[in-house]
Amino acid sequence: MSASFLAGVVAGYGIAVPVGAIGALIAGLSARTSLRVGAAAGLGAATADGIYAGAAVAGGAVIAGVIAPIAEPLRWAGAVVLLALAGWTAWGAIRRPHTGARSERPVTAIRAYAAILGLTLLNPATVLYFAALVLGSGGAGGGVWFVLGAFLASASWQLLIAGGGSLIGRLLIGPRGRLLTALTSSAVIAVLALRLLLT
Repeated sequence: MSASFLAGVVAGYGIAVPVGAIGALIAGLSARTSLRVGAAAGLGAATADGIYAGAAVAGGAVIAGVIAPIAEPLRWAGAVVLLALAGWTAWGAIRRPHTGARSERPVTAIRAYAAILGLTLLNPATVLYFAALVLGSGGAGGGVWFVLGAFLASASWQLLIAGGGSLIGRLLIGPRGRLLTALTSSAVIAVLALRLLLT
């Protein structure tokens, strides 16, 4: 049990720690809204990692074989969604100071969770990563303990990112600070989405 759990923790940190577009989105969302919303978004990413870890344990070779042929379209779809999010975030940040009103619906914790869960599930590399780990250990992925370890590791890292974003958001509370964090987040997400397209 403990070896499987530890293997899951290492695998969870391995997939979560490299900050990509999702991490930048979580930090930016937390900075612009609240720690509660950012934490919910982070838990959405961790849930997707847990789902993919579970899928890999349940049938890593089969799932990897099914996803491999559609990995390219999924990568493109993920990049397009991220570019749209980057543009939407930047547009909202630029428009808001001039209008003085928020015409869009406020971001809730549930909406943030669902959106980030969906975006993270668009990344086929995650299930391939977990499948490779499970297959590399001779198929002995550790079952539920491996999945639990991966989920908890990912969740702890995503919550750290959300907390950092919230702290930055408090430091940059004024309109210019919000504009700066939104535009920075948008730029980082756009660069990472373009990098996804070019790999």
